[in-house]
Amino acid sequence: MSFDPARPYDDLPALPPRQDVETKAVLKACVGARAALAELKISGRLIPNPSVLINSIPLLEAQASSEIENIVTTTDRLFRFANRPETGVDPATKEALRYRTALYQGFESLKDRPLSTRSAIEICRTIKGVNLDIRATPGTALLNEATGRVVYTPPEGAELLRDKLANWERYIHADDGVDPLIRLAIAHY
Repeated sequence: MSFDPARPYDDLPALPPRQDVETKAVLKACVGARAALAELKISGRLIPNPSVLINSIPLLEAQASSEIENIVTTTDRLFRFANRPETGVDPATKEALRYRTALYQGFESLKDRPLSTRSAIEICRTIKGVNLDIRATPGTALLNEATGRVVYTPPEGAELLRDKLANWERYIHADDGVDPLIRLAIAHY
């Protein structure tokens, strides 16, 4: 079956990918990413109050993640409402702040258990601000806001989604020698 963005992508391939993911180009990018992470680690030690950096990164990540979902807010609004997200804040900023909260809760949950489908569900509940579970109803599609065209329709059906998530969970915990940064990118994708 060829990919049609308007049809549920129920044939989403299982993990691990069949092709070689540790190509020369990818490994070169990995080296650069590791160097950047090392610089960030050192920079964090040089800042008098590292919590400023630690608290800023999740807000900026929340802003970027929200924009992917066409939820747009400004950095100024995020920082202005970071400590009082329920007081006079617009819906886009409120949702981006929930992304930040979900990131923190997900990080904290790793102290008690490994990343799992359960973790993903809890994180989604926090982001959306509602008590939800695996999506069972059809009709979800990602649209290009400018054109209204469907760019992606995710797989449908709770059983299929649970199977895909179980495969994702097995992949992220597999010990197959793939570089952890590459595994992280694939798992995120």
